[in-house]
Amino acid sequence: MSDDLVERIDALLPQTQCARCGFEGCRPYAQALAQGRAPINRCPPGGSDGIAALAQLLGHEVLPLDPACGTEADPGVAWIDPQACIGCARCLPACPVDAIIGAQRHLHTVHAPQCTGCELCIASCPVDCIVMQPRAAAEAAPGRADNRRRHQEHAARSARLARERAALLAERKRSAHAPEAPAAPSGAPATQ
Repeated sequence: MSDDLVERIDALLPQTQCARCGFEGCRPYAQALAQGRAPINRCPPGGSDGIAALAQLLGHEVLPLDPACGTEADPGVAWIDPQACIGCARCLPACPVDAIIGAQRHLHTVHAPQCTGCELCIASCPVDCIVMQPRAAAEAAPGRADNRRRHQEHAARSARLARERAALLAERKRSAHAPEAPAAPSGAPATQ
């Protein structure tokens, strides 16, 4: 598998990172396509135009979208019900493009112009306060370049936070196993 081919395939995908294709995101799907492990018709956000572009690049026959993956209709944008949101923050890491704004124990909201409509936040919500709504009439879905940049920023931030957490836990383990200071000899006066 050539990295160049993976890059060219990945450049044709919409970068929504929705996982509807059965892979964890657009790049893993591109890798599977380059290796011949996946059919070209599993990307609903890319739709028939995306399938045609993949067919041309890979020299395959154009296929209809696999209905098991969904439809090519825009799923809209996520919306968080402010009356139901408990501020658990479980939706924040689920969003592959950081379109959800909020913090632990605070109300969360979706920045609609950045929402790719991937729907990954819905399953993460323990109180079912996230639903999909149609995009505003004048609002277009975000483009693949913006989606890719935001996903790369999300992945870099997630990796940094994981490293920081691992370092913190390692330090706590070292502190827990460090020898304690010697106790005062018995009969010695206590210091106050």
